[in-house]
Amino acid sequence: MQNDWAYLEKYALENQQLLKQLNDGNRIVLIGDSITEFWERYDSIFFSQDNYINRGISGQTTLQILERFQNDVIDLQPKCVIILAGINDIAENNGPIMLEEIMANIIKMVEKSLKNNIEVLLCSILPTSNFYWNPKIQPIKKIMQLNQMIKAYSLVKQIKYVDYYTQMVDENLGLDKKYTDDGVHPNLEGYLKMKSILKFHLK
Repeated sequence: MQNDWAYLEKYALENQQLLKQLNDGNRIVLIGDSITEFWERYDSIFFSQDNYINRGISGQTTLQILERFQNDVIDLQPKCVIILAGINDIAENNGPIMLEEIMANIIKMVEKSLKNNIEVLLCSILPTSNFYWNPKIQPIKKIMQLNQMIKAYSLVKQIKYVDYYTQMVDENLGLDKKYTDDGVHPNLEGYLKMKSILKFHLK
């Protein structure tokens, strides 16, 4: 059941096919949850023209992403990984968790990457003022705190910090309505904004 829990099978076939292809040393993997997974549905050209590899799985917490990190990132030998994770931990998708534990999982992903000579871009998690699937959670403060931890760690490790939060937050500290239809996930406008922010770091 452990394998099933992290959904290792989701990209297993695609990973096998990718490993049969010549690696030109320019692979870039985006790993995360639904915010990463749905990106390709809204802006498929962004992925196809630059050969970015989408390894997002909806609903996943950092522990689940860490569990499949070897298969979905390290084994693919990318030159770079873009990590966007943590929002589902704050939503308590797998139960309550301390911010320090979330950060520890993110750090393990970074360390695995650096050990394998993979460049890391660490992303801030996006703002939201409530989770429609778990309305009792009040996420605003925790999101700000986790982003501060991610940013501070990025500075210490001298890795790029991709700050979506600052440019997408509204006056109520939620996700700006022009960028979302449900308050959590970006719409096309939101993904185009994220792309412009991310592209700046991929130059």
